[in-house]
Amino acid sequence: MHRIDCPWCGVRDEAEFQYGGDATVDPAPISTDADNAYRAVYLRCNPMGWHLEWWHHVSGCRRFVKVLRHTASHEIAATGYPGEELEVPQ
Repeated sequence: MHRIDCPWCGVRDEAEFQYGGDATVDPAPISTDADNAYRAVYLRCNPMGWHLEWWHHVSGCRRFVKVLRHTASHEIAATGYPGEELEVPQ
C-alpha cells in the first residue's frame, strides 16, 4: 500500500485516492475532432522512470494532488499542489 502525502490532509493511504492521469500533458480540447481525441486518450507514452501524475483525493478533501512517482518501483518521491513544481530526484 502506498502512502500519499496530500498537501491539504497529510499522509493518507492510497485507497483514498484515484489515479487522475498524466500531469505532463494537456487534455485534448473539447472541440477537437474524433481522431485527435482518440490519440489524446489512447495513444500515450508509457515512460519508465520518474513521472508526474494527478491523483484525486476522493475519500478526503476531493482535490487533485500532483505526485512524482517512479513507474517501475512505484516509489513516491514528492507530492504537491497542482501548480507546484516538483523536482525529480538525482
